[in-house]
Amino acid sequence: MSNFSITSSDFNEGEEIPKKFGYKFENTHPTIEFDNIPQNTKSLSIIMDDPDAIAAVGRVWVHWLLSNLSPQTVAILTGETPMKTLEDGEEDDQIDYLKGKTDFDEIGYGGPAPPNGRHTYIFKGYALDTILDLKEGYSKQELEDAMKGHIIAESKLTGTFI
Repeated sequence: MSNFSITSSDFNEGEEIPKKFGYKFENTHPTIEFDNIPQNTKSLSIIMDDPDAIAAVGRVWVHWLLSNLSPQTVAILTGETPMKTLEDGEEDDQIDYLKGKTDFDEIGYGGPAPPNGRHTYIFKGYALDTILDLKEGYSKQELEDAMKGHIIAESKLTGTFI
């Protein structure tokens, strides 16, 4: 059993996501770190969404989709620079990955922007046994369909934003 996890050095589980990561502020994603990636992982994916948006806009709002991150990824640093560990223990920022389309109709990260009150945002990390056949700008549904039957481990990190 894997203890696969995703965390952030910018906020702890269940805590407030700093304002700078908001859509109407700096709109840069927080640092996301991976730990205990299963050995047979071929790629990693992330979905960030806002289930509280259902009450305001009638659906879960998609804020960030990443796929085909290298299984050697140790962190996705603020400013969209994924880092992976090389064989010599050094880190390298040359990682190929694909970005999906948010519900802001943009490719890449779209930070928290609750239309009313405090919302909870969920960062879901997936360790997969394959590299996904997707094209840049894919939807959350396309990502979820492609991951079916390939998820080795998953983890989530939640934060709030007002």
